Amino acid sequence: MTLLDRVRRRLVDEGLTAVPDSARVATAVREEGVLLGDEALLDLVRTLRNELGGLGPLQPLVLDPEVTDVLVNGPDDVWIDRGRGLERAEVGFADAESITRLAQRLASLVGRRLDEASPYVDARLGDGVRLHAVIPPISGDAALISLRIPRQRGFSLDDLVAVGAVDARGAAWLRAVVEARLAFLISGGTGSGKTTLLATLLELVDPRHRVLLVEDSAELRPRHPHTVRLESRPANIEGVGQITLRDLVRQALRMRPDRVVVGEVRGAEVVDLLSAMNTGHEGGCGTVHANSPGDVPARLEALGLAAGLPRDAIHALICAGIDAIIHLQRESRCISAVHVVRRSGGFATTVPALVSRDGRLVAAEGIDELTRMVRAGGAEAPA
Repeated sequence: MTLLDRVRRRLVDEGLTAVPDSARVATAVREEGVLLGDEALLDLVRTLRNELGGLGPLQPLVLDPEVTDVLVNGPDDVWIDRGRGLERAEVGFADAESITRLAQRLASLVGRRLDEASPYVDARLGDGVRLHAVIPPISGDAALISLRIPRQRGFSLDDLVAVGAVDARGAAWLRAVVEARLAFLISGGTGSGKTTLLATLLELVDPRHRVLLVEDSAELRPRHPHTVRLESRPANIEGVGQITLRDLVRQALRMRPDRVVVGEVRGAEVVDLLSAMNTGHEGGCGTVHANSPGDVPARLEALGLAAGLPRDAIHALICAGIDAIIHLQRESRCISAVHVVRRSGGFATTVPALVSRDGRLVAAEGIDELTRMVRAGGAEAPA
C-alpha cells in the first residue's frame, strides 16, 4: 500500500468529515513514520484534498478554462475536449476501483446513490459541473465517468464571429431572429455547442423581458438582467419526489414569462413547450438533438407520440409554433444552416433560408419567408 493510501485510510479511520488541512495531513504522515520535505508534503496535501473533496486526478482538467468535457473510460484511458475534438489526457487512476470510488463519492455529494441497485447517476455537482457515471457490471470492468464543465464566461455574438462559428452577416440574421421574437430551436449533435449558442442568443433579448429557463441541469448562463431558472429533480432513494421538465414548463407558464426557454427538449415536455409557443408566448426557444435541421420535425414527432399526442396535432403545433431552426455542425461547432418551418400536406417540413458556403451563411430558398417573419416581428432584416 502506498503512502497516499495509508494516509488516506488513517484520515478516514479518524472520522474525517471535511477536506483535511496541511497540519492534519502532516500529523498523519508523521504517524506513518515518514518524513517529508515541504514541497513533497504540499504535493501530498494537494492530492489528498483533490481525492477527498475534489475530483481526484481529474481536478486539474476541470480547472483548465479550455476544457468542456472530461471522459473516463478506464484507469489509463482519460479523454478531454477543448473544442477541437477529443484528445487523450495525460492523467490516470491507480486502478479501476479508484474510478468507482470517485464516482460514488461525487454522487454522494449531491445526495445520490451509486451502487448495484442504482448503477448509474446523472446529476449536477455544486460547482455546476454535470456528472454522469455508470459503474460495473453495467459498464464492464471499470466505472465510466463523463463530466460536462460549464464555461465560466459566456460568448457574445461578436465572440462567435471572431472564432468563426458564424460570419458577420449570419450573426446579423441571428440578432434579427431574436429581436423579432421568432420561436426557434437550435439543433445539432452532442457537444456541437447548442447550449453555448442558446445562451449567447438569450443575451440579445430585450432586458425588459422576463426569461424563464427550464433545465434538467443548470447549464445555461446567459448574461441577461431578468432571468429566472427552474431545474428538474430526480426521484429520491424511495422513488418519490421527482419533478420533471414537463412539470416545470407548466409552472413557468404561470410565472408571467415573456420567453419560455427549455434547455434541452428530449421528452414529454415537448407537448407543453409547443403548446406555450401557440398561446401568445412569443420568442420561445430551446435545443434539440438532431442530425440535421430537416430531421427536427421527425424528432419532435417521436417525442410527442411518446407523450401521447396524436401525430396530426404534433405537426399542427410545430407549424403554428416554431418559426426557425438553427443547426450546428458537430465537427466544427459552426452554424451550418438556418431553416424555416413550412406545412406540406398536413405535416411540418423545413426549408433552408440560410446555408453555409465557404464559411459564410448565404441566402437559400426560404430567405424571403424568413425576411417576412423578421419584418413582421418589427425587426430589421439584413440586406
